[in-house]
Order: sequence, then structure tokens, then C-alpha cells
Amino acid sequence: MNRSRTAVLATFFVAAGCSGDSGGSTTTPPDKTACGTGGTVQLAVLQAATVDCSVGTTVTLQGAGASYIVVPQLATYGEANRATPYALSADGASTSARESESTGIVPANLSAARFSVDAAALDGSPKPGARQRSFDAALRATSRTAPRSAWSGAGVQTQGAVASARKSGQTPPLGSVRGFSVLASNDPHVSAFKDVAAKLAYAGDNILIYTDTSGASTGFTQAQMNDFGYLFDQVLYNLDVTTFGAVSDIDQNGRMLVLLSPVVNALSPAAQCNNAGYVAGFFNPFDISSKTANSNQGEVFYGLVPDPTGKFSCSHTVSSVGTTLPGVFLHEMQHMISFSQHTVVHSGSQEEGWLDEGLSLIAEELGSKYYEDKFPAPTGRSNPGLLFPDSAALFILGDIVNSYAYLLNPDVYALTLAVSGDVGLESRGGDWLLLRYLGDQQGSDFYKRLDSNTTVGIANVESVTGRKFQSLFGDFSLALYADSIQGVARSSVPSANRFSSRILRQMYQSLYNGSSSSDVPRAFPLLLKTLTSKAASATLNPGAMGFYRLTTGSGATTTITFSTISGGRMPASLRPQLTIFRLPPGV
Repeated sequence: MNRSRTAVLATFFVAAGCSGDSGGSTTTPPDKTACGTGGTVQLAVLQAATVDCSVGTTVTLQGAGASYIVVPQLATYGEANRATPYALSADGASTSARESESTGIVPANLSAARFSVDAAALDGSPKPGARQRSFDAALRATSRTAPRSAWSGAGVQTQGAVASARKSGQTPPLGSVRGFSVLASNDPHVSAFKDVAAKLAYAGDNILIYTDTSGASTGFTQAQMNDFGYLFDQVLYNLDVTTFGAVSDIDQNGRMLVLLSPVVNALSPAAQCNNAGYVAGFFNPFDISSKTANSNQGEVFYGLVPDPTGKFSCSHTVSSVGTTLPGVFLHEMQHMISFSQHTVVHSGSQEEGWLDEGLSLIAEELGSKYYEDKFPAPTGRSNPGLLFPDSAALFILGDIVNSYAYLLNPDVYALTLAVSGDVGLESRGGDWLLLRYLGDQQGSDFYKRLDSNTTVGIANVESVTGRKFQSLFGDFSLALYADSIQGVARSSVPSANRFSSRILRQMYQSLYNGSSSSDVPRAFPLLLKTLTSKAASATLNPGAMGFYRLTTGSGATTTITFSTISGGRMPASLRPQLTIFRLPPGV
């Protein structure tokens, strides 16, 4: 998050539970004709259809005053990220169409109190922010250009398999020292490494934590390290493994290694921490893809050390490190699982950037869900009426802020770019929503199935779900708005058109309640433009969507035209389509 967003969020989120109603059923949509092939698409109230517009420009709907949400979208991937102009109109649209939702007030059954986030998150100190994102993205991109893992196809076991056969005598003694080679350049494309000696400070069932001896005087006390180690070993590690699958174990020690080193602190120039943020931690795929001297040839997570005096870079207290690293660890461990499963265990290619990053954002959210389950309302909250327990808020704050920013302009931000890179906060927020939606629809093992195979990107999603991505993307687009429509019971909205684990309007209302920033201008970020008989000219990026409300006139039918500005067909390679949802009368 940028600091302008973070600084104003001293209070946010609403009261009431965060889980949505899981009832309702999906009605069977009518046969869908492609654009330009004739016929009338007739939808019952709260029913949806996605229409392929790669072969034509028009689709006819039932009129007579019916109201619809109309979502033009480019359900493509692997295309250059550039805006594509389009025109959209509907003949016979009512001239007295309702105003688009502007206030976003939540339905009456959702209350709207707000609460304070842990002060450690909002104390004005630097946050990882842009530097963490760009460094992480550069590591992923660098690994894509590297040769296939040296361990691919070698029958390497996973950590769980080795751990079950591990003897206690194989655990190094506390205080024992070993060497590491640590990436020491803030540009991952530059192969600069530093050799460090580190002592074993914590030995758990799943994790061995080493501390760089050069930073020992700035580190945790042993009691603090024991608490820190227990959290990582018994909680965070298991959350990721349960959700995404096992980590490879090329060093055959049955455990993941964590190295806390000031070399990580030094990746971020102190003078830039306030504006650009800092690198808090990372996973380097080089460690499990190369057998060269600078590779540690094992599964390693690198984290910064407490440095309250700012000896190595900007200052970090024990408390701030303890607050920041858990979410970073969950995020980076998912990258490690994905990389090792795809390239080592299954001898395939690394996952595409947008999907890999979306899964790591889901990994961060696991921390929130863990504490939400541990502290059901009203427990674990500084105020009994708060939506999230205080310990959960820090794990999900970024996802909510970034997804809100995405929904302010969903026609701008691409969600399915195949190239790895730091595509920005908004696209990250959109990818979190997409992966959260797909997980809600597909079940608890969905993310593990994505990580544990040889396919990547859209092909991976289609293989695991058994559905074409265009159809999934259409359903997802509607869920962004129909998840909690004002005046409509959530249980009556088809399950395909809503989330089950989050209530979007509830989350964003809470953000709005606690913010005075211009970055949060309204309670619900997504607005519907009014679709009229006059062609609206706009643009869409690949993997993006626009949102319109159509209220039909008195005629029996109305015809929507979705075309290029000159009236021709949209390029088929962009997979243009219209997803349409019929609203109840008066809504």
C-alpha cells in the first residue's frame, strides 16, 4: 500500500460476521447465442448469460421495462497490455433510467460500525510497499529465464514425506553454525551474493530458523524467538501446506529453512524506505533450481532482522518485524510451493505471474482466516462489535484496500497478463478477488490442485475447474456487483454470481467508514454507468471489464451493440464477450 492509503486507515471495517450466506442455487441459463447470430436472450430475474462477441456485434434481450447489468469484457490472456477502444449502445433504452449506485449503502441487515487496526500497522513507520512488490516480481521474472531446475525428474521427495521418516538425531543442535549465500543486490537481475554465517536459533517440526551472527546483537531474545518460531512452525507453515500442498525437499532434511539476516535489511536504502518501502523477506527460486556455488540448494525463506537503531537500513523494532514478517512469509512460501511443485516435483514450467501472485495473496489471507476462526465475534477484538479480530486485520488490510482500488476502475486493470512483473496494487487487488471467487466456487482443495500439476496460467485454471475461462470470467464479473445487491437477499442470488466467504459491500463499507482519504471516495467502489441508445465510447484492457446498467423501454426487445468505434467486430483474439444479469423490478 502507498503511505497515503495506509495513514488514513486508523479505523475501518464494519461490525457483523464476514462470512456470507452460502445458500441459494444457480438457475440454468438459456441457450446462449453468439453476438450477431439472431434470436432473443430471455433471462429470468436474477439469471445470467455470457454471450461470445468474437463473431458479431449485437445481442437482443427481452425488453418491456426489464433492467439488466451489462458487463463488456475481454476475457483474454497473453496479449499486450494496451487499451482497446470500443462502443456500446442499446436501442430503445429507457430515457428515465435509474441513477447509478453512488452511495453504496449496505443492505439494512448489515451494520456499519468501524474499528481500529493494530497500531503497529498504522504508526507512520515505513511499510514494505512498492519495494517488496517489485523485488518479489523481479525474482519471479528472473527465475523464468533460468534453465529448468537441476532436480527436475530426480524423484525428489517433499518435506512431509521426509519428515515422517526423519530421526530426531538428524536435527542440528541449537547454536550450531552453518553458512548461507544471500542475494545482496536490490536488483535480482544482478547476481551479487554475500556469504554469511548463521546460528540455529529455533528448531521446530517443520522449520529451522537461523540468525545471521553479524546481526545477533540486534535480534530477538530467546524467549521472543521461541514465540516467533512457534508461530511460523506450528501455524503459518501448516496453513500454507494444507492449502497449497507440500514443499519439495531437495536437501532431504524434512524442514524448511528460515534465515534472518541484515543482508536483507541492506537491500533497501534507508533514504528510500519512507517513500519506496523496503524488502521484508523473499524466496529465491535459484536455491532450488541451481547447483552452483551461490545456491543454498535447499528451501530457504530470507527475512530481515530487528534493527531499532537503523544500523543496516531504516530502523525496525522487534515488534514491527513480528508484525510484518508473518504475512510476507505466507506470501513467499506459496511462491516456494508453487515453484517447487511445478518445476521440481512435476518437472514442468513455473506458474504464470498473475496466477502465482494471486495465489500468494490468498496465502496472506490465510492468516486472517486463521484468527477469524480462532476469535469468533465478539472475542479477540479491542471493541466487541468489530468485524475482524485485531490479530486478523493486518493480514487482510492490503487485499481490501487494493481490491477497492481495482473496483474503482475495473476497465483499466488487466488481471491475466502472462508476463511476470509488478503490475501494481490495483491488478493485485483484482487478482485476489478472482482467486478468492474461484476458491469459493471450487472448494477447499482448489488452490492445491492449481499448484500441484504441470499446466500454468489459464490452461491450469481450465484444467482444474473443467470450465472454459471465458465462462468463469463472466460469472466472476457479475459476482463483483451481484454479491450483495441492495434490496436483494443474498441467498436468492445464484451462487455462481456471488462470493461465499466474503461480503464485498460489507468490507468496502467498513473501509469507507474509517477513511477520510480521497482514495476511498464512496462506500462501494464499483459504479454502474448508464447504457443508453447513444453509443458510449470507452476502452478496455486485456483481462478487464466495464459495468453498465440497462433499463429497457416499452418495446418487446432491445438490442445491445458491442463493437469497435467504427462499428466493426472486436478482435477475436481478445475474446470479447458480454455478461448480462437481469435485475428484479425496482432494484
